[in-house]
Amino acid sequence: MTVEKLKIDKHTNAAWIKKYNSKITTAEEAIKVVKSGDKIIIQPGCAAPLELINALVKRKDELYNVEIYHILVVGDLPYTQPGMEKHFKHKAFFIGANVRQAINEGRAEFIPIFLSEVTLLFKKEIIKADVALIHVSPPDEHGFCSYGIDVGNIKTPAEKAKCVIAQVNKQMPRGLGNSFIHINKIDYIVEVDTPLQELPQVDPDATPDMLEIYDKIGKNVASLIEDGSTLQMGIGAIPDAVLRYMRDKNDLGVHTEMFSDGLIELIEEGIVTGEKKTLHPGKVVAGFVLGTKKLYDYIDNNPIFEFHPQEYVNDPFLISQNYKMVAINSAIEVDLTGQVCADSIGTKLFSGIGGQVDFIRGAARSEGGKPIIALPSATRDLKYSKIVPMLKPGAGVVTSRGDVHYVITEYGIADLYGKSIQERARALINIAHPLFRDELTEFAKKTYHI
Repeated sequence: MTVEKLKIDKHTNAAWIKKYNSKITTAEEAIKVVKSGDKIIIQPGCAAPLELINALVKRKDELYNVEIYHILVVGDLPYTQPGMEKHFKHKAFFIGANVRQAINEGRAEFIPIFLSEVTLLFKKEIIKADVALIHVSPPDEHGFCSYGIDVGNIKTPAEKAKCVIAQVNKQMPRGLGNSFIHINKIDYIVEVDTPLQELPQVDPDATPDMLEIYDKIGKNVASLIEDGSTLQMGIGAIPDAVLRYMRDKNDLGVHTEMFSDGLIELIEEGIVTGEKKTLHPGKVVAGFVLGTKKLYDYIDNNPIFEFHPQEYVNDPFLISQNYKMVAINSAIEVDLTGQVCADSIGTKLFSGIGGQVDFIRGAARSEGGKPIIALPSATRDLKYSKIVPMLKPGAGVVTSRGDVHYVITEYGIADLYGKSIQERARALINIAHPLFRDELTEFAKKTYHI
């Protein structure tokens, strides 16, 4: 369907409509612009333009050494399958489950980088994108399409790309803020009418015991959150559990890299108002969302939300301007000195740096701010402690011990800020799983003289 059916009124410029219609083509035709050796940036998350991705992969026998960049993409990624490596090389800024095997088998590569700096690689042309594959809403009466549910990780790279191919989807919501691209900036348009990918922030494999652990962690985190605080929630089940304990709070704000469905009720109940925020008061500031259709429908044209590029949302200096900024992030393991590993299991790459350090540092410098690392005390099978004597050999230190303030498990809260190594070890042992406390204590006595 062309845009000729848009209501034409005094505010509508018919010239852009003619341009829009002239750019409409099929995914197969649009993707012909891609050449061997090109660098491609793909809009990530639940906004991944799957029709364009599939058309690209169909051309595999014609293409060699095409580099594909993005953070977490939801959905099947056929270009990471065995046998594709001579055609496509994926370079990940964050490792999702669908690329983890390819990364660890050497068929794809991982770029460790703060989320605040991913888009700057393209802005500064350290990575020069030849083609951007984007997924946007239909244009408004002025010819502006919204990047919808993922603005932060694509707007800046798309602006620098030599060629922009847009999947225009009637079902993409119109997210507001610094979130638009005009059709004049788009080279090829592929119209679709398909549901967006969904990624609820729950643990689908969680047992009743795990759900109880998440609940206790959420309650412990919530105990540190004061009225008027501004929140950042990372990815996963724990941040969602925290939101369940916000019912007795007042005038909360949100400045976060991403959010999910759990935020809707807090806004509707008047708990999240943003009225006490010092930066963008009254607005929920974010870069993208990961959730369900319920959330996508909620953000559509909703003026409480402001989406911005990630180099803005995740800038620690800007984050720190929020009064009582609370950053809630998770980890794979924490050692007895406070070093946080969040991206690998030993040498096996697992996820990425993401926005953890951006927000931990921003919250630490906020007046009344609280940087929090929250994690279960042990693995599900209780074979391993997540509070460890030392990080596994090869494990990445995402957040340094100098940055860590609060570490929280289901057993309590360890405040490490300004504490000696000995004091840190004792505090962390107190919130470790009881099965491992003797072992941790023995190590700490021998090593740190507690």
